[in-house]
Parts: sequence; structure tokens; C-alpha cells
Amino acid sequence: MSKEAAIQATGLSKTYHAPHQDVVAVDKLYLTVNRGELFGLLGPNGAGKSTTVGMLTTRIKPTGGVAMVAGIDVGRHPVGVKERIGVVTQHNTLDRQLTIRENLEFRGRYTGLSARQARARASELLEIFGLGDRDGGRVGGLSGGLAQRVLIARAIVHKPDVLFLDEPTSGLDPQTRISLWEILRTMREEGQTILLTTHYMEEAENLCDRIGIIDHGSLLACDTVDGLKGTAGSDTLLTMRFNGDEQDISRIRREFEAADEVLAHSDAVRIRTRHAEQTLARVIPAAVDAGLSLSDFELRPPSIESVFIALTGREYRE
Repeated sequence: MSKEAAIQATGLSKTYHAPHQDVVAVDKLYLTVNRGELFGLLGPNGAGKSTTVGMLTTRIKPTGGVAMVAGIDVGRHPVGVKERIGVVTQHNTLDRQLTIRENLEFRGRYTGLSARQARARASELLEIFGLGDRDGGRVGGLSGGLAQRVLIARAIVHKPDVLFLDEPTSGLDPQTRISLWEILRTMREEGQTILLTTHYMEEAENLCDRIGIIDHGSLLACDTVDGLKGTAGSDTLLTMRFNGDEQDISRIRREFEAADEVLAHSDAVRIRTRHAEQTLARVIPAAVDAGLSLSDFELRPPSIESVFIALTGREYRE
């Protein structure tokens, strides 16, 4: 395992055996997450994200390959791995019979802190996460955003080497989501290694040092945000609306179908292209020659979402 790596998966696989057909959830995955990195793992439903995280956090036993987390072999020494990681799942696992402070202190005691250390660490985290005025309240009545803050605080009571967050902002309102982003940025700046799964492309683009895109159990791409935007599928979307006869507009669409991806649209010419300036320089004169005048124009630059769609497809996933 590389000295710089906090997580390293080598040929990691998981196959679920069924009576009629085996299901390959993760297929020979090679993945490295560096120490101090906030790494985003993206993928459609059923892509293998949760299974991958499950194997890395010892909840799911791999059927092939090797996974090292914090320098420890997950398969051979799962207890050692559990001592070095923090995990926040998609579900609220707080003890509803305890107060916020008690949830933190009990987790600290469970992970080996003395009573005095657990109290001190709980007080520190309550302050960091803005929960000091609520420490005596039970967690049962907390909003989704507050509950997520407590879950993350509880997961790092023992100062884990690696923190796993499985869709931590799912279902939260925009203000709460942005607040949690700031917490995660601060943690990364302080050297915390974080592996984050999310369905929010904007979240991944704003937070992550690097992003891996997984589908059908295989890693399709892995790079920085800028690096991914420079790969295949990172197209600019041009949308041009014209005043004129619809038949003339349709003719313009057909003229450019051979060279670019022209999207169906009733009153506009929409083109995905990697050469926006050249394409625009060809479309506008052609439209003018056809007697059309430009009424509206939009240029949408490449995004993580456009790369994601290009790699994983546009079909609906259950």
C-alpha cells in the first residue's frame, strides 16, 4: 500500500450468489484515496457505490481482491479497521433515548476513551458543530440537518483516520446542505480523509479534491474536477432560438446533425459540442442565410453532470 494512500482497493470484487443467476455488484475495482483528501464517489442507483463502501467499512465481505484502509487489510483485520474509521450511513442511527451529549460521550467510551476524555471530546465537538445550546436535548425531535451534524460529530469522536459519508446531505434543505459543506471543508483543511458518496453533482464539484465515477461495479473515470471536465463527454451545450419558420429551423438542425449531437427541441437548435466557438461560427451564418434571426442564446459549459451522463447514460435507473 502506498504511504500516501488512506484507502487502496486492488481488484476488489463482490458477487452475490443466487439460485438462477449470480449478481456482480462490484467488479475488480481499483481505487486509491490519498490521505487528507476529500474524495467523491458518484454513480447511478445500483452502480455499486454502497457495496464498495460496505466492503471498505467491513460490513460486507468481499468475494475477491484486497482492500486496505488506514494501512490495515480489511479482510484480515476488520476489527483494526473499525477502530480507525468513522461511518455515517444514509439512516439516522442515533440513540433516541439519549441526549446529544450522551450520544457523543457513549461513542467515545465505546471507542476506548476514558470518561474524562469522552466528556472533553464531546464538549469540543458540540462547540465545533454549533450544538452547545442543545447538548441536553434528546435527539428524537431533531430536524434532519441537526441530526446529520450530530451523526458526523459522533463518527469523529475517536478522531478516525478515514471518515465515510454515505449521501450525508440527502433530503436536506439548501441552507442546511451549505452549512454541512462548510463543516466538511473545515475537516478536510484540518487533514481529515473523507470518502463521500452523493447524488448531487454540484456537491461533488464544490467539495471534492477528486471524483470517481462508478457504474455496473466498475470505475469508469477518476480525476480532479478539471481533469474530468477535459475528458470525453465534457461537452458544451449551445441553445439557440430563432425567429422564423419552423421548417427553416428544422433544416438548420438537420444540417448539423452529421457533425454534432443535435438535441430535439421544438423552437430551438440545441447542440452538444466540444468545439463551441467553431460550431457557433457555422450555425449563425447558416441561420442568417436561411432568413432566421437569433432571439435567444445560451452557452452551458462542461460540468461534472455532463461527464457523468456521458459515461453512465441517460436511461432511468430504479
